[in-house]
Amino acid sequence: MNNPLSSSPAFGTPLHPLLPNPTQQPLRPLPPAFTVKPTTAPVLPILLPPQTLRPVAFRVFTKKHNLQLQLSALQSLASFIGKNCGTGWREEGTGEKVLEEVARLWKAENGGLLVEGGKRLEGILGVVGGGRVGTARTAARREGTFVFGAGNDSAVELLRPGMEMEGRQDSFGISNLTVDADNDDNDDDDETTTSTDPRQWLTVTSAFDLPRLTYDPEKKHFLPSPHPPCLFPPPSQKTQLFRERYNIIHQRLLRNQAFQAPSFTTAKTTGEKTTHYKLTPIANLLGRGSTAHLLLGLLVIAPTGTLALNDLTGSISLDLSHAQFLSGGKLEEGPFFCPGMIVLVDGVYEESFSGAGSSGLGNTGGVGGTIGGRFLGFSIGVPPVERREVSLGISSGGAGVKDDDGGGGGGGLGGGFGWTDFTGLGSERAVGAKMRKLESRLLSPEHSHTTPERRKMVVLAELTLDQPSTLAALRMVLERYAAAPEPPIAFLCMGNFSSQPAMAGAGTGSIEYKELFDSLAALLSQFPGLLTKSTWIFVPGDNDAWGSSFSAGASGVWPREGVPELFTTRVTRAFVEAGVERGALGRSCVWGTNPVRVCAFGGAGEVVVARDDVGGRLRRGAVRVGAATAGGTEGGETAAVGAGEEEGEDGDTVMSGALPTTEDISRDDLETTDETPALEETTTTTSAKQEYTTRLAKRTILSLLPQSTLSPFPLSTRPVHWDYATRGV
Repeated sequence: MNNPLSSSPAFGTPLHPLLPNPTQQPLRPLPPAFTVKPTTAPVLPILLPPQTLRPVAFRVFTKKHNLQLQLSALQSLASFIGKNCGTGWREEGTGEKVLEEVARLWKAENGGLLVEGGKRLEGILGVVGGGRVGTARTAARREGTFVFGAGNDSAVELLRPGMEMEGRQDSFGISNLTVDADNDDNDDDDETTTSTDPRQWLTVTSAFDLPRLTYDPEKKHFLPSPHPPCLFPPPSQKTQLFRERYNIIHQRLLRNQAFQAPSFTTAKTTGEKTTHYKLTPIANLLGRGSTAHLLLGLLVIAPTGTLALNDLTGSISLDLSHAQFLSGGKLEEGPFFCPGMIVLVDGVYEESFSGAGSSGLGNTGGVGGTIGGRFLGFSIGVPPVERREVSLGISSGGAGVKDDDGGGGGGGLGGGFGWTDFTGLGSERAVGAKMRKLESRLLSPEHSHTTPERRKMVVLAELTLDQPSTLAALRMVLERYAAAPEPPIAFLCMGNFSSQPAMAGAGTGSIEYKELFDSLAALLSQFPGLLTKSTWIFVPGDNDAWGSSFSAGASGVWPREGVPELFTTRVTRAFVEAGVERGALGRSCVWGTNPVRVCAFGGAGEVVVARDDVGGRLRRGAVRVGAATAGGTEGGETAAVGAGEEEGEDGDTVMSGALPTTEDISRDDLETTDETPALEETTTTTSAKQEYTTRLAKRTILSLLPQSTLSPFPLSTRPVHWDYATRGV
């Protein structure tokens, strides 16, 4: 008889399966079939010493990204690379790739120029190491992923949620420039995506916002300052600013071909004179009397009232009664020589002994102080200047760099500062070629969107708004450019905006000073097209607020802030009423500092704007050189006015340039008299005045360029903020 409960009587299985006992454990599923997956070679962690990683880290962080790496950060990076990259960190190049991505992430998070060990660096290393166990991403971009070593399928995701690619560029401070480095060869795409308005690439940088860099004479490179600038620095910064100026000029001078000794010379065999110069420190003059030397030093007035020359080793009294211009030209056509300028002096050291057994040293012991005797200068000149492309280490044509190490080529004569960002807008090596290419396309005469008027920058100086004639002349200028097909790219308006010092008890109070800008706003509101299509830059003078309230129009401290917003509200309102959006006011109306730096297309074009009476200060402070220091001639006659050391009625010494000379043309000579001058005499006087003005401008340029500063004067003559004197001034 068949079993009714069995579905198969032969095997005796039940018809319906029995329900499991709830107290019993469920059966585990069988494991899947065993499959062999490709595995990567395991990483053997090592203990990497920080000193072994230091050369690679210096090349990546300092040379390429302008970042300063501290010891704590170096130790953290060495521990991370040794643990995650293992023995192949150098051969496979994974260690350098890790450093590269860490530097990019550090700048993307605005970590500053000083890389320190701490929570920020640990977070970046966590991002780099957190994606190592993940799977490979086939569609990942190169900017967002990082692969450890060749043949390793695991990738590291470097982009945090919400992190954009802005700022992750090849140079510090380049986040303000949106440059697509991947489309260098696709000009058609650039023309369609890039704005055709060149004003979008115009940047005004305040003197207080420039990167503060210091030159290290040992590393021969500019490094970021470890201390943030402030208005009240320690007293050591007062001497540091002159030491910084000396180091910058000295390193530039040594790169000049005239100061480089040839590798192979035939002077001994042929009897020819050597063609290179050699600088002698002042301290090395001790014990070398009656010998010729070439000195580089700071021209100062000693406490005894005589001229002296200082360098980093000592000081010596200077005699320029027989000096001539170093290049062989005329002194009246060369630069001015004022106290506070760094000059080259060629002459003979005359040793002086105060008595038997004296060492010839000064009161302070010689080295580091005043050296006994005097230096009789036969020639005096300024250090030679250097072209911009030579200092940056780029080709003369500006098309690109000469070598990968940043050198200037030509036997290593270039400064090699191509990776250094001096303006905060990107270095030459990072965006220089791209910006020049963009500039040539937007500002070239062949470009259809740019007219010749659009490529101009109008400079309006001494815009005294309290003079009715100034406003009338300004109206004529604006009418001329408003009638043009396109307005200029920028209007540069420089003070003084008041002919009298504002708020200094001279009749121009705060209310009157504000009314001056109200009248300017009323005039500008009549030309809305110029306000919306051009950038207006205003640079204050010595008579403008707030500096004039305590200096009374005298030379204030440099750099100085722009005109306060309290007085310029009507001018800002005129731009808004003309159609400028409030978010774009910072680009259309800029109240800059004095001095201020205007950059076009990154660092491709720079204009430094400063409002100061530099020419008058150079003429007043210039020292007499050569025959001008003699009290008279051989026949006993006194020297001409302005050529000798005359004394006035009160016995004071007449300073150079304070009185008119036989070559100068004063305003009294140009005033009209009762007699009507002839036409030929008027034409001759006008041409002579233009010739004198041109010669004076050339002498001012020749005096400022070699000094690498806008204020080559003592702090008592032109006070400057110590922390901003190197880059801001």
